[in-house]
Amino acid sequence: MDQIKIGKFISEKRKEKNITQSKLAEMLYITDRAVSKWERGLFLYI
Repeated sequence: MDQIKIGKFISEKRKEKNITQSKLAEMLYITDRAVSKWERGLFLYI
């Protein structure tokens, strides 16, 4: 799957729910920098 499309999807859904990157990161027990990378399509498959 295209990483850029996935990143845009994550960003859109996060914004629809009025959640900041920091809040999403807190909910997932990750850093806000990781969320930022996901939204920019710079993530590795886990």
